[in-house]
Amino acid sequence: MFDLGFSELMVIALVALIVIGPERLPRVARTLGHLAGRLQRYVADVKADISREVELDELKKMRDSMQNAASDIRSSVDAELHNTEAELNAAAEGKAEAAAKADADVSTPPQAAGSIEEKQKA
Repeated sequence: MFDLGFSELMVIALVALIVIGPERLPRVARTLGHLAGRLQRYVADVKADISREVELDELKKMRDSMQNAASDIRSSVDAELHNTEAELNAAAEGKAEAAAKADADVSTPPQAAGSIEEKQKA
């Protein structure tokens, strides 16, 4: 952030020693150290909160895309199931019609059936 070298730090320490005095300098340095630590922790917490929010947004986007994909798959499966059901029903109806037609071709006329029954009774 700041480009301070060793010589600049020595000048700042010398000015602080002269302005604050040798008796209060350790207490002021300790207080400044605590404040600097609090500032670093605050900045770290803000960075962590921001990164958590970014990750949460990414997870929400991923969840939404997964839900969209699942609904697309569900709709395609439902459509395919409906098509297959319609084809099976049409095939079943076709077989039923063919069987009915075959039964009509094979069946004996009602008069002949009656005469067969009469022959069996006799």
